[in-house]
Amino acid sequence: MRIFLLLALLAAAFLLYSLMKIKNAPSVVPPRTPGIKDTLLYRHVEHLTATIGSRSVFEYDRIIAARDYILSCLNGMGYSPARQDFSYQGRTFSNIVVSLRGAARPGDVVLIGAHYDTMVGTPGADDNASAVAMLLEMCRLLKNYAPGMTLKLVFFALEEPPLFRTEFMGSAIYAREAKKQGENIRGMISLEMLGYYSDQKGGQSYPFPLMHLMYPSTPNFIAVVGNLSSRRLVHRIADSLREKAGIPVETLATVSFLPGVDFSDHRSFWEVGYPAVMITDTAFYRNPNYHRETDRIDTLDFLRMSALLQGLVQTAKDLTAP
Repeated sequence: MRIFLLLALLAAAFLLYSLMKIKNAPSVVPPRTPGIKDTLLYRHVEHLTATIGSRSVFEYDRIIAARDYILSCLNGMGYSPARQDFSYQGRTFSNIVVSLRGAARPGDVVLIGAHYDTMVGTPGADDNASAVAMLLEMCRLLKNYAPGMTLKLVFFALEEPPLFRTEFMGSAIYAREAKKQGENIRGMISLEMLGYYSDQKGGQSYPFPLMHLMYPSTPNFIAVVGNLSSRRLVHRIADSLREKAGIPVETLATVSFLPGVDFSDHRSFWEVGYPAVMITDTAFYRNPNYHRETDRIDTLDFLRMSALLQGLVQTAKDLTAP
């Protein structure tokens, strides 16, 4: 019993050390490439972080501004997105749903989602404007795609604290309703923080020390993370990303109580029995700006984001192929 307690204390100490090491590290500012500010990925992040700013449950006008921006972009692409409205403390919030109906198997669904709210007081460039921008551009690039299975691209409200891991998360409301309606979601992908990268060796941390023996110390990769029940989905997605993404891909399928494994909207789908994974830059295990005012657009690597976008589009096609 004492040996297990000692191991638990050592693991906790290592985790705290890892998090403090990243938190106190200087933020990386990637080199600016000519023309990057003219890209749609950049413009989406800029609007969400600079024009709107912090988009938390406590800043209702701003979260509505973010919702309306997403709707405006989708309407401009020729979509007629659906809104799943729900109430929290007397105010209406919305999940935004784009559906591409499957031709061969319309009852089978693949869902890719990203939350558009932020921690209060933070511009949320990486968390989570990077993923919202990516999902918007996936919508654009998939506009004329005819999937075999139904593809749903969903923008979730209210992922961040104080509602994180509660029944009031937008993704939790969506997942419960999907289960109630008998929606056959074959796989869900949560896009969570996709824009922070560095070539600095030692800039990547992990929750347990032995992980350093199995995973890179340089934070230049994207991670596909799932629980044990979703491990087949994890590896299938990783294979698609490796084919097109142009950046390294790492995978982790493990127990859900490992710190960080369930820290996004995919957890809501696990709760009702759907297979789900998270694609992430690993958040606070590499990004010192996590949940800080310094989570700004100039810390994002748009070249790697653009490469990842191609991999995500390929993944959506592979998972829903006719």
